Amino acid sequence: MPSDPEIRGILAKRIDVEKQGVGIVVGIISPQGRRVIAYGSPAKGDKRPLNGDTVFEIGSMTKVFTSLVLMDMVQHGEVLLEDPVSKYLPPSVHVPERAGKKITLRDLSTQTSGLPRMPSNFHPKDRGNPYADYTVEQLYEFISGYTLTRDIGKTYEYSNLGAGLLGNALARRAGTDYGTMVETRILRPLGMKDTGIALSPGMRARLATGYDSHLKPVPNWDLPALAGAGALRSTAGDMLAFLAANLGFTKTTLAPAMAAEVSVRRPTGVPNLEIAYAWHIFTADGKSIYWHNGGTGGYRTFMGYDAEARVGVVVLSNTSTGGGGDDIGHHLLDRTFPLAKFTPPRDHKEVALESKTLEGYAGRYQLGPDFVVTISRSGDHLYAQATGQGQFEIFPEGPRDFFAKATELTITFECDAQGNATELVVHQNGRDSHASRIE
Repeated sequence: MPSDPEIRGILAKRIDVEKQGVGIVVGIISPQGRRVIAYGSPAKGDKRPLNGDTVFEIGSMTKVFTSLVLMDMVQHGEVLLEDPVSKYLPPSVHVPERAGKKITLRDLSTQTSGLPRMPSNFHPKDRGNPYADYTVEQLYEFISGYTLTRDIGKTYEYSNLGAGLLGNALARRAGTDYGTMVETRILRPLGMKDTGIALSPGMRARLATGYDSHLKPVPNWDLPALAGAGALRSTAGDMLAFLAANLGFTKTTLAPAMAAEVSVRRPTGVPNLEIAYAWHIFTADGKSIYWHNGGTGGYRTFMGYDAEARVGVVVLSNTSTGGGGDDIGHHLLDRTFPLAKFTPPRDHKEVALESKTLEGYAGRYQLGPDFVVTISRSGDHLYAQATGQGQFEIFPEGPRDFFAKATELTITFECDAQGNATELVVHQNGRDSHASRIE
């Protein structure tokens, strides 16, 4: 494991040189103990130091807590993994079925339910806090009217909708709200006093301000209907307590549930990447890293652990950029995992291209064995969609260069001498991924 000065140097470069953050806190747990290394500040102009008690939104890392509640309920005989989710929803909700199969709690936890990433009736009034006005009634309305396009339990498709529905169903089974359920079943047993949805006065005073990719402050997010997908806030200190329990450093009644949560491995279609119950598993050279990341409008987070080496890492950043810390977390757990290289963010300027040029880029591009990026044109607009993900528009800033407003990435099309697109290059999170055009 790198020394504290080496880690602080990595954080300083990410913030001061690459301009990918305002503040980053790293927590490490190993047989040698726990340590916290921080750099930057909780807000621009705020001279208070960052530390293990600084509060961040942890976004989709919440999904691991949702699945842990599921495993705990299974351990106590309250639910079965094979139970249809419809069993725990109001009778008026008609959960879609396909080929005679029903969506189970297991399918939702392993991201194989067949449900899309987001519901189509998601139309936020406030883009700064997009989930705030999405209601449980809208969730049930979408579920009841949706037709599955793929078989249940067969294919990995990351779904905030599915995780949110799982959290909703489990809370109904528990007879309480999601936040109270997680607090009762996980946070209290683990002594995690600085984790939750509602901010106590003390947590609010220690909450780091969130910033977007251009380092402008943004509002915090609220997820009333889809809390199980990403509503929790926490600290590096509390997340180290969570990792300590998963690694067996602390004794807890949740140990059987934690073991069950990583008891399966299912393919995702991405090389070297599998999924358990919410946890993802990256395997290279025989080494497996269990991890999950998170992101909201102003935060990027990562947690992961190496069960064999008994080492865990958490990275919390109060800036929503591609350089939030995934690569730092993986690098600290496996020194062969390279650190990404970023350039400071820049403003994109949209230009106009002829429809003929846009049509020349439409097609399918192979990014991995089971991972394809589909480019499609509608009038003067070009859209990208990766396997298992939602479609989003990309905008030209040059003859072959495009950028996205919905996510932090740019795309470059490579062409032959006749001007025909032969591949596209996705520039994201400090890395270039090449995808060859296929028939």
